[in-house]
Amino acid sequence: MTPIEVDGVVVDVPEGVPLLAAVRGAGIELPALCHDDRFSPAGSCRTCLVRADGRVVASCVTPAAAGARVEAATDGLRALRRQAVEVIVSALPPRALAPGSRTELAEVCRSLGIGPGKATGAGGRGGDDSHPYVHLDRDLCIACDRCVRMCADVQGTFALTLVGRGADTVVAPGTGGPWAQSDCVACGGCVDTCPTGAIVEPGPAPGLTTASSRAATRTRTTCGYCGVGCTLDVVTEDGGIAAVLPARDGPVNRGHACVKGRFARGYRTSPERLTRPLLRREGRLEPVGWDEALRHVAEGLRTAVRAGGPDAVAAISSARATNEENYLLQKFMRVVIGTNSVDNCSRLCHSPSAAGLTATFGLPGGTDTFDDVERSDCLLIVGANPVEAHPVVGARLLQRVLRGARLVVADPRAVGLAAHADVHLRPRPGTNVALFHGLAHVLLAEDLVDHAFLRDRAAGLPELTELLDDYPPDRVAAITGVPAADLVAAARLYGRAECPAIVYGLGVTEHLHGTDGVRTLANLAVLRGAVGTGRGFGVNPLRGQNNVQGASDMGALPDVLPGYGTVTDPAVRSRAEDVWGVTVPDRPGLRIPEMFAAARAGRLRALWVVGEDVCATDPDANRVAQALDACPLVVCNELFLSETARHADIVLPAASWLEKDGTFVNFDRRFQRVRPAVAPPGQARSDFEIVHAVAAAMHTDLGCPTPAAALAECARLTPHFAGLSHQRLNREGAVPWPCPDPARPGQATLYRERFATADGRARLAATRYLPPGEQPDDHFPLILVTGRRWAHYNSGSMTRRGGNLAIDPVDHLDVHPDDAARYDVRDGAPLTVESRHGQARLIARVSEQTPPGQVFCSFHFPASGVNRLTSDHTDTATSCPEYKVTAVRVAAL
Repeated sequence: MTPIEVDGVVVDVPEGVPLLAAVRGAGIELPALCHDDRFSPAGSCRTCLVRADGRVVASCVTPAAAGARVEAATDGLRALRRQAVEVIVSALPPRALAPGSRTELAEVCRSLGIGPGKATGAGGRGGDDSHPYVHLDRDLCIACDRCVRMCADVQGTFALTLVGRGADTVVAPGTGGPWAQSDCVACGGCVDTCPTGAIVEPGPAPGLTTASSRAATRTRTTCGYCGVGCTLDVVTEDGGIAAVLPARDGPVNRGHACVKGRFARGYRTSPERLTRPLLRREGRLEPVGWDEALRHVAEGLRTAVRAGGPDAVAAISSARATNEENYLLQKFMRVVIGTNSVDNCSRLCHSPSAAGLTATFGLPGGTDTFDDVERSDCLLIVGANPVEAHPVVGARLLQRVLRGARLVVADPRAVGLAAHADVHLRPRPGTNVALFHGLAHVLLAEDLVDHAFLRDRAAGLPELTELLDDYPPDRVAAITGVPAADLVAAARLYGRAECPAIVYGLGVTEHLHGTDGVRTLANLAVLRGAVGTGRGFGVNPLRGQNNVQGASDMGALPDVLPGYGTVTDPAVRSRAEDVWGVTVPDRPGLRIPEMFAAARAGRLRALWVVGEDVCATDPDANRVAQALDACPLVVCNELFLSETARHADIVLPAASWLEKDGTFVNFDRRFQRVRPAVAPPGQARSDFEIVHAVAAAMHTDLGCPTPAAALAECARLTPHFAGLSHQRLNREGAVPWPCPDPARPGQATLYRERFATADGRARLAATRYLPPGEQPDDHFPLILVTGRRWAHYNSGSMTRRGGNLAIDPVDHLDVHPDDAARYDVRDGAPLTVESRHGQARLIARVSEQTPPGQVFCSFHFPASGVNRLTSDHTDTATSCPEYKVTAVRVAAL
C-alpha cells in the first residue's frame, strides 16, 4: 500500500491506482463525469481536477505515487471543477437538470450549486425508443464515452460507438440503425454508467443507477435466473420495483448484469400471476381458499400413503427455490411422508457433474473459484456458451481472452466465445468421451503431464495409459469429426499452459454417457496436475439455474441427505435422526424419470411439483403429460398456470425470487443471501411457507420456523455447512462451501492438501467411448441439439412475460445453408420438426452457426413443443436426459 496525503489526511491505497481513489478514500467527493471504476479511465471531462505536488491534474488518470501530497477541497480547485461542469452543462437542454432528476450529472450540479439556468442548449437531436429496455435521448449525451467503454471493456459486445464531430458527437449503435436492431444484448451497462440520463431504462425512475444517491429503499439480494449468482440491489418505491441494479461490490458480477437479472421482472406484475390456490373440480381448476386447498393436499397425501405406502408419494423440488425451501421440502418427504423419493432438476442437467466430480475428486462441486479461473493463461471451454447462457461469466471470460489468455472452445456450434478461440473443436454430438481421450492421448504422447503429481496424488494412470493407446488423433478424428491437427493443437495449448482451467456446461452432461464425459474431461486436469496445486484452476461446471447447486447441496435428491451423505450409510442417517427425531428411510427413492414411469404404471399415487414446469422442460414431454394424468394426485407450486399446472389437481400460488427470504448457492459454491424486496401478489406464499402449511395440515411441526433457522439446522447435519448462517452471510456477503468452521473462511479452492476420496487421491477414469442413444438415419437424417438463447431463461415462464419477448419473440430452428437447400427450408419460414418421439413447429433461421447435418433450438417456448421431440434416453449413471442428441427430420409448412 502507498500512503498519500490528501488535504492533510493520510490515505493508504494500492500503488498505481488513480488519485481519484485516494481522494474519495479521504472522504472527499469529486465529480468524474467520464469515469467509472469498472473500466479504464479516460481523463476527458476534466471535472475531477486536484493539485498533486503543485500541479493541477485530472485525478482519474494520475496514478498514486508514494509520498504524493494532494489538495482537493480548496476554493480554487472547486471553482475549476465547477467551470468544467458548467461548460458541459451549457450544451444541454434545461431538462437535463430538471428538479427531481436523479442522474449523476444532476446530483453533481446540485453539489456545486449549478442550477438549471446554466443548461441552455437548444436540443433537437432526437432519440431512439425502439428498444424495450434502453431509451436514448441524444440531447442529453455529453460524449463522455462511458457507455461505449462499458459495452467494450466490461460486456465485450462492442455494440456502441460515438458518431459525429465536435459538439455534435453523440453515442449510437455501431450498426447504424435503430437500437432494437443493433448488436446490443441489453445488459444494462450503458444505462447504469450514463451520467446524464441520455441512456435510461424507461419507467418510473429514469436515470436511476448504481451511482445515484437519492434512490428510495434498496434491498440487496441475489439474482434468481442463471447460476452465476449476481448480486443485485432492488430499488423499490410505493410498493413497486423501480429498478434492479447490479451491485458494484458484487463478488461475482462486480457491478455488471445481463438482460434477465437487470430488466426481466415484468412477470412479477403480470396479470397471469397466480394469486389464489386452484382446486380441480369436475375437470376444471377453480379458485379456493388456502384452508380448503391445504385440506385437499393433506388428505390426498394421506390417501396415497394408505394405498401404496410412503413410496407411493414423490416430490420434485426446485432449483429456483432457496436452499431453505429445498431443505424443508426434503425434510418433509423424509420426516412426514417417510420416503426418499425427492429429486430436483439437477437430475436433468448437472447430475452427471455431481457424479463425475465426486468419483474423480470426492466432492460434487467445481474445484476452483471463478476469480481463480479468470487468472488462467489458457481456458478450455467445453459444451458451454456462457456468452448467452451465463452472460456475466461470458463477459469476464471474454475480457480475459482479450487480455491475452489462450482459448480452446469445444462446441459443435460456432457461437459466443468460439469466434475468439485459438482453436475451435467442433465434435459430433455424443462423441465427447472420444474427444477427451484424444486430448489426453496427446498430453501423454508429448509428455505434457505432471509426473510428480500423478505419482503422489492420482490413481489409475496405468489403466488410462493402456486405454489411450486406442485413441490416437486420427482415430479420434474419425469418431468426432474434429481434424487431427486441431486436436493436437488444442492439447498442446492446454498442456503447455502454466495455469490452465476447464469450464464446461450442459454440452458435456446431457448425454447418454454424460458422467463418463465429466470424468474423462477431468482426466485432463489430473494429467496436467492442474487441480489443487496452484498450477492450474481445475474443472468447473457452469450451473444452469440460480440454485441448481444448492438444491442438491440441501439433500433434495433421492439417494443423499443434506451435505451428500448417502441414505444407505447408517452413520449419515443416524446424524439426521438425531436432529430430526425420526427414523430416516434407508433405501434410495425415485429419480424424476422413475417417478414418471411409476405414475404411468400406477405405483406412484401422489406427486408434488415445486416450481418446475416438467411438461415443458423434461424430455419426451408427451409421456410426461401421460404420467401426470395417470397420477391420482398432482400438486403444483407455481407462479403461473404452466403446462404442468394445467395437469395438476391442486395449484398453489408461489412467491418469486424477488419476494422471498433465504439463500442460493452459485456455480462456484458460494452461499449468498436472498432477501424479499416486495411482497408476493394476492394470497401467494413462499415455498417455505407452503411446505410448513402442508405439514401443519398433516398435524406435523417441521421446526425451522424461519429460513435462518432452517439453514442453522442444516448446518448441524453436515460438516460441509457447519460454519454457515444467515448472520454470517449478512456480514460477509458470500461464503463458499465447504465451510466447517464459523470462525474460518470457506474453502474457495478445493483439494490443496488431499482429495476428498477414500485414499486422498484423484481417480483417473479409463472408460471407453460408447455411441449416443440415437443415431441419424434415412428417415431422421439430422441431429437436433437443444440449449439456451441469451434473451430467455429455461421454460420462458418469466422472460416471456415482459420486454424480453419483444427482443426475441419466437423460437427458431438454426439450420445450416446446405441443409436448408437440401430440405427446401427458407429463412424465416415456419417448419415442422419431427423425431421418433413427437413433433414440433418452429421458425427456420438459416445460419452457419450449426454444422451441416445438425440443427439447434431452445426450449424457451413450450408451445413450440420442442421437448416432445427429445428422447427418453438417459445417462447410464444418473438418469440425466440426452437432450443434446435427437435424430429429427424437417419439412417446410
